[in-house]
Amino acid sequence: MKNQVQLITYVDRLTGGGLAALRELLRGPLRGLFGGVHLLPFFVPIDGADAGFDPIDHAAVDARLGTWEDVRSLTLDIDVMADLIVNHMSRDSAQFSDYLARAGASAHDGLFLTRERVFPNGVSPSDLQAIYRPRPGTPFTAITLGDGSVRFFWTTFTPHQIDIDVQHPTGSAYLRHILATFGANGIRMVRLDAVGYAIKKAGTSCFMLPETFDFIAALAAEARARGIEVLVEIHSYYRKQIEIARHVDRVYDFALPPLLLHAFEFGTGRYLADWIEIRPHNAITVLDTHDGIGIIDIGPDRAEPLARPGLVPATELDELVERIHHNTAGESRRATGAAASNLDLYQVNCTFYDAMSRNDLRYLLARAVQFFLPGVPQVYYVGLLAGSNDLTLLARSGVGRDINRHCYTEAEVESALARPVVRELCRLIRLRNEHPAFGGAFARLDSSETAVHLRWTAGLASAELQVDFASGAYTLAVSSPAGLEQFEFTLD
Repeated sequence: MKNQVQLITYVDRLTGGGLAALRELLRGPLRGLFGGVHLLPFFVPIDGADAGFDPIDHAAVDARLGTWEDVRSLTLDIDVMADLIVNHMSRDSAQFSDYLARAGASAHDGLFLTRERVFPNGVSPSDLQAIYRPRPGTPFTAITLGDGSVRFFWTTFTPHQIDIDVQHPTGSAYLRHILATFGANGIRMVRLDAVGYAIKKAGTSCFMLPETFDFIAALAAEARARGIEVLVEIHSYYRKQIEIARHVDRVYDFALPPLLLHAFEFGTGRYLADWIEIRPHNAITVLDTHDGIGIIDIGPDRAEPLARPGLVPATELDELVERIHHNTAGESRRATGAAASNLDLYQVNCTFYDAMSRNDLRYLLARAVQFFLPGVPQVYYVGLLAGSNDLTLLARSGVGRDINRHCYTEAEVESALARPVVRELCRLIRLRNEHPAFGGAFARLDSSETAVHLRWTAGLASAELQVDFASGAYTLAVSSPAGLEQFEFTLD
């Protein structure tokens, strides 16, 4: 994985077109900005019940976007990451349809996880209470098969997404087939989507078990054998994230976005500085993704909230959520929790730019901190364009996360790229990609209660950032052949 900023995007929502249009955008207005691109699900279909994360055919490119040949063409210009949706597939998939019709006679018998396979002696109320799930209710859906029998299938996320039995030979073969398809078409990075939920075991939380680590290790070995690097996507208590990072290639730093929001809202660098000291360095850093802003990632362990507190005081975490809602004039409240379908209990749905009250300087300073921390930075397409909440799309779909999934036209992209805040963000991205200091050694220097002070050095090359979250003052200085230069944002 290149040590350069990456783009996260839906193909059609950034370009208004397909893979060929995305390639032209990356070759044209966005030329040189990104070392890699994470293509959010481009499989059949891109517009299912969960915006592509419920594939009917995980090994086929949706024809509305192009073909595998178009994907291969894109990989000639830039490293491409794709999602390996580990935990589930669409209820409308050919495999599940065949199993519904033929039951035990189906070649796909064993591919889908049932309640009885995990709880052969029945599930008790305490078993149900122990299961960790990101959404309310039980994780089972009763479905009648063609022979008239009823099965209770695991549906961790929605009734449209049927969980795979990844420990069954047919489940393993299914995942290997997808990896082989990716490898043959130039994909060099995969994100293991929802992998924390993949292994279920009676009497446990069914989330990030010791057996899950074993499964991830085996799947990662399969990927590496095909020249594919692996990123693990887990939202969880921060100490669990640190533990997970010891066992995998890459993890997301999901604690960073809410910590930066907290730093600016409360005028303190204390908790961010504490996290910088202990956070994993094999991280993908983000401020925004296609999902919401994680809250669980800096909150207490839900199993032991008093014994295992979060990165910020619980009262301040609650206040932070309220401040985000205030900053957006209530827009984020309309898209979060019980106010919207397809909800996540641990996320606030909102663009990061709106969460920061559309304050251009604060937004750029947040990006600067992101880019200065060890790891590979990713920038979401809406964040790249400093996008605002899409209330029209939210109203049309009723899906909370759609507030941060705007569908841009070519004219909108052109207009956004001309805005000063976006222009300066692009300048900052180029600095992060090109300055040699970021290939060297990182240090967090002593700073005050309200500020952080970060430095990179590689030989004579250096890059240094100081941000005071209370006053908004900052210094960004980088070495050059002419000496030390101040990098200042111009927002006129």
